[in-house]
Amino acid sequence: MKRSNEPLIDAAAIQQRVAALAAEISTDFAGQDVVVLPVLKGGVFFGVDLARAMTVPVQLDFIRARSYEGDRSTGRVEFSIEPTVPLRGKTVLIVEDILDTGRTASAIVERLLESEPEAVELCVLLDKPAGRVVPMSPRFVGFEIENNFVVGYGLDYNEQYRQLSAIYTLEER
Repeated sequence: MKRSNEPLIDAAAIQQRVAALAAEISTDFAGQDVVVLPVLKGGVFFGVDLARAMTVPVQLDFIRARSYEGDRSTGRVEFSIEPTVPLRGKTVLIVEDILDTGRTASAIVERLLESEPEAVELCVLLDKPAGRVVPMSPRFVGFEIENNFVVGYGLDYNEQYRQLSAIYTLEER
């Protein structure tokens, strides 16, 4: 598998959309106690850029949940890192690189609700509704994409391509 030569979404478009999302989230969450929770590993690039662009005070923590091996969903979600910041009574913003099947995001929301936050909201850089098997509707969406496997800006294929500043489709060799 290799990435396409031309980006699906270039770095400038990503940064413009991150800034717009940060402004929208800052307006919507004004006056709230907010925890930004990027999902490791893929969501860290987007989550950190988003948090830095937000104008409301935030706490930053992380969660690690995965359901993919290579380019396929395993159908099960495994947690290996959970937030250490107390979530009770706070607005939690889950920051995901991509919403595809909905399995991981749904499992994360379920897990976080056990901590009794005020609210749990989902912000995704990429929404791929054609891949959805669990009904999920993110509150904040960067870009909606077709049902292609993509890499870059945190998204990987077997731990490769995360460092790319743009998003590319992955193609058979």
